Amino acid sequence: MLEYFPKTRNELPEAYQKIYAEHYKKNREGQTSASSMSQKLERWLHRKVAADLKGRNNLATLEIGAGTLNQLKYENTRPYDIIEPFSKLFAGSEFLNRINAIYTDISEIPSDKKYDRITSIATFEHITNLPEVVAKTCLLLNEGGTLRVSIPNEGTILWKMGWKFTTGIEFKHKYGLDYGVLMRYEHVNTAREIEEVLKFFYSKAKCSCFGISRGLALYRYYECSAPKVSVATDWLKKV
Repeated sequence: MLEYFPKTRNELPEAYQKIYAEHYKKNREGQTSASSMSQKLERWLHRKVAADLKGRNNLATLEIGAGTLNQLKYENTRPYDIIEPFSKLFAGSEFLNRINAIYTDISEIPSDKKYDRITSIATFEHITNLPEVVAKTCLLLNEGGTLRVSIPNEGTILWKMGWKFTTGIEFKHKYGLDYGVLMRYEHVNTAREIEEVLKFFYSKAKCSCFGISRGLALYRYYECSAPKVSVATDWLKKV
């Protein structure tokens, strides 16, 4: 399956480009009725990622796709670095003073920098070069460190029904546009593809679901450990 990467994201139609920035920020901040409801459900994603910090606040952390810094509502450990290319998302955040370093891409992080944990919440479904990013996480972890990833269960009927009858209706009413076009533009990876990538680069990739099973769930969480450093190194030589 990894031969399909890196993926190419099709250009967004002009009508969507005009409202993209406005919608994206409002959606991430839960400013609409549907996104507010989604954020309540997404607490599961944040809490699963933060579950390893009970009683600890000194685990060096890198968050991939930090967005509005909303994960910091659920954890307080330092030092805390982030990767986020869209600075407008976190500009003015009350949590900015807790950030140690800000990167726009994982390639900017010095090779000698190491983390006890690398986290990501609802981001891996967006990354076109996901194998490259996951391979680099293998090299950035301290011994015994973990990659902790929460994602929407993209590619399943329950996830599609979830957005179609909530955000999809709201989006159609406000903009007169099909939300499915935006979802296909944003979510280039399915949950199954993300799992395959994680298992390729990590010997252990434990999965939990917000639902009955992988096929009948809204969200998934992966705790990955024992990185395959030699596999990651070989992969990065090819890209």
